[in-house]
Amino acid sequence: MKIISVFVLFAAILSQPISAQTKQWSLRECCDYAVEHNISIKQQENSRRQQELQLSTAKNSRLPDLNVSASQNFSFGRGLTAANTYSNTNTSSTSFQMGTSVPIFTGFQIPNQIKLNQLNLEAATADLEKAKNDIQMQVAQAYVQILYDLEIADVAHRQIDIDSAQVARLQAFVNNGKASEAELSQQKATLANSRLMATQADNNTRLAILTLTQLLELPTPDGFAIVRPDISKIPGLSGVSGLTPDMIYAEALGVKPEIAAQQLRLKATSHNIKIAQAANLPTLSLNGGLGTNYYTTSGFKSDAFGTQLKNNFSQYIGLNLNVPIFSRFQTRNNIRHARIEQENQQLQLDNTKKTLYKEIQQVYYNALNAQTKEKSSEEALQSTKDAFQLMQAKYENGKATITEFNESKNNYLKSESDLVQARYENLYQQTLIEFYRGHELDF
Repeated sequence: MKIISVFVLFAAILSQPISAQTKQWSLRECCDYAVEHNISIKQQENSRRQQELQLSTAKNSRLPDLNVSASQNFSFGRGLTAANTYSNTNTSSTSFQMGTSVPIFTGFQIPNQIKLNQLNLEAATADLEKAKNDIQMQVAQAYVQILYDLEIADVAHRQIDIDSAQVARLQAFVNNGKASEAELSQQKATLANSRLMATQADNNTRLAILTLTQLLELPTPDGFAIVRPDISKIPGLSGVSGLTPDMIYAEALGVKPEIAAQQLRLKATSHNIKIAQAANLPTLSLNGGLGTNYYTTSGFKSDAFGTQLKNNFSQYIGLNLNVPIFSRFQTRNNIRHARIEQENQQLQLDNTKKTLYKEIQQVYYNALNAQTKEKSSEEALQSTKDAFQLMQAKYENGKATITEFNESKNNYLKSESDLVQARYENLYQQTLIEFYRGHELDF
């Protein structure tokens, strides 16, 4: 069998799916699983729930409060009596109170506090979405790294198969006196080096799989495998034709959660200023309550406990107006501080937008480079394939050395691997562009 036929046979065998008993994870499945189980995302969810509680507290501040109290007091020693004389007496008193207050006007502090917490909740929700996006991008990077390493490992194992076939062929030639022991030893050394390269490639693949399974919070990488995309579908990508970084950026501004979070926080700062300004306005509250008490003095007859509680029962209702006059400039400084926070938040929004634009520029030009690299890899593969076929014919006719044959074979295998990796890179970069435009990460 000719060597090129052996190469095609082994490539076909290695391209077959692995055991059906092993679950193969798609990129979408990996992203969904990571979002559901990642600890950082769970922590971000707890932060959002805390904002929900703060919003609930702000809304409930409009409600009246209700307090019940009871007290028991004892007095001993010399004291002034009703007859305007002093004597040693012991007294005791028991009192019960229940009171409530309702805020009527708080200088608009309550409605602004509610709106502030509502915006903070929306910002926390956007932060949660940003955390989900971040973990998905990390998963996608790890996923593509596995695809790269798998392709390198495939090349390394194909080299072993071809080198093994060549060693067997040379061994037969040596036995027939058609080849020298030196040629056989040289090919055996090539085979040993190919096995070493395959071992290193397998180790890199295992480490890449470990990285992805750790992102997924899986207990072990054992039995984990990914779906390898159909390479034949990758050349159909539209690429970045018709798009510019500014066009992608304009779409990203409307969908990226990190932008929404900063915009919401900027909007919230205006309510924070109004809350600080509320301290300059008067406040008005309605309060009321019920109360009664029981009182005894040594040496004097007292009514029964129940009788006193009934006779001493009282009620009250009133309005409380508080007008601020001078707060030692505390309110003024609080307002200035809130305005500085607003300026800082505007800067934070501007910085987030600039960071997003830089990321989009990087992805855009990476996509252009990936397209160019794929085209170049296709041309290189065809060239090395033609060169390998010619070298194979020359070697089999005794017109080329084993060293020349191995070099040509290695160049051919490497070019094939480079093309597949370039297609994976092209697919990944195009997927990232769509992700910035608001689509899911998947291929």
